[in-house]
Amino acid sequence: TAMPPLTWLVLGDKLGDNAQVELIADALGWPFERKSLVFLPQFRTGNPRFRPTLSHLDRDLSAALEAPWPDLIITIGRRPSMAALAVRELSGNRSRVVMIGRPRRLPELGLGVVTPQYSVPAADNVMHLDYPLMKIDTDAILAEKSAHAASMSRLPRPLTAVLVGGSTSPFVLDVEAAKQLLAQTRKCCVGGTNYLSTSRRTDAAVVDYLAATLREDERLYRWQPDDPDNPYLGLLAHADRVVVTCDSISMMMEAARLGKPLAIFEVPTLFTPSQKTRRRMARALDPTVGGNQRFLRWLYTAGPMSFPRDLGRMQRALVAEGIAVPLGEPFPPPHAGLPDESQAVAARIRALFQSQ
Repeated sequence: TAMPPLTWLVLGDKLGDNAQVELIADALGWPFERKSLVFLPQFRTGNPRFRPTLSHLDRDLSAALEAPWPDLIITIGRRPSMAALAVRELSGNRSRVVMIGRPRRLPELGLGVVTPQYSVPAADNVMHLDYPLMKIDTDAILAEKSAHAASMSRLPRPLTAVLVGGSTSPFVLDVEAAKQLLAQTRKCCVGGTNYLSTSRRTDAAVVDYLAATLREDERLYRWQPDDPDNPYLGLLAHADRVVVTCDSISMMMEAARLGKPLAIFEVPTLFTPSQKTRRRMARALDPTVGGNQRFLRWLYTAGPMSFPRDLGRMQRALVAEGIAVPLGEPFPPPHAGLPDESQAVAARIRALFQSQ
C-alpha cells in the first residue's frame, strides 16, 4: 500500500482552534506530527500583517519547522497560518495547506475550510461548513454524568442549565445584561431548578451579582481554573434543557450537538466608531454578493482586508433550523444532534492526493 502523505498539524496557543485541527486529523486517520508554535511577545496580541513568514515565531520554544517538508499541513488562525504558508514556500510550493476558519491567500491553498461565521465566496478550493467543527467527548460526558448523578438527581425537575459566557467584542455581558438574562430565564423556566454555570470570561461583577440575587430554587457554579469539581459537563449531561448566552459559540454548539432543547439569550452589543465603520465597509464589500468579484477576491485574499465575520450568523442558523429558539419562546423538542462534518472534510483532503 502507498505511504500516507507526511502530515503536519501547525498549532498555535488557542485550545479551541487546535481542537478543530485535531478533529480533522483524526477523521483522516493518517499519521501526523504536531508542530506547536510559540510566538514572540510582540506578536501574541493584535493582528500582525498577514504574510508567509516565520519571523513572528520564538524559534527556541517552537517546534522545529525543517525538512523533510510535509506533503500536507493542516492549520487554523492567523499566526499559525502565516507559518504554514512559509513552510509551503520553503518546500518549493509542494506542501498542500488546509486552512480552517477565515482562510487567507486562497489561491495558494489546497483547501480552505470555512466555518459559518465568515463570509467567503465560493471557489473550487473552498469548503463551506454548516456548523463549526467540534467533537463531543462522549466518554468524558458519561464519566461526569456518573460523577454528578447523586447531587443532580436530587434537584427538582426540569433541570435547566444556564450557561453564562462573558464580554467579547461586540457583546457586552455586564451586570445589566445579567439582570436581563436572569429575568428572562425566570419568566420562561418556571418550576424545577435553574442551575447557572459561569465560565472563564464571566466578569467578576456579574458572578457577584448572580450570587447575590440567587433564589433558593436556583444553583450557581462560580468558574475556577483547573477545578476538578467543575460541574459543566455533568450539568450538560443531566440538563433537561439549556439556556446559553450568544457570545459563546462553543457552548451553543455543545448543547446543540447533544440534542438538548436550547434557548439562546441575546447579549447586548456595543460597537466602537471604528468597528461601525468596518461593519459598513464589510457590508458594502461583502465578497459573497455582487460587486467586482475579481477585485473583491484580491482585496480579501491578498489585499489588506480579512473576510467579514458575523458571530450572530451561527445563532440565526440554529434558530432557522429549529434547533434553538430565542430565550423567551417555548423550548424546541430534543433532537438527534448535529452532523459530524469532519468526515466530509477528510474526504475532500484525500481527494487532493488522489488526483496526483
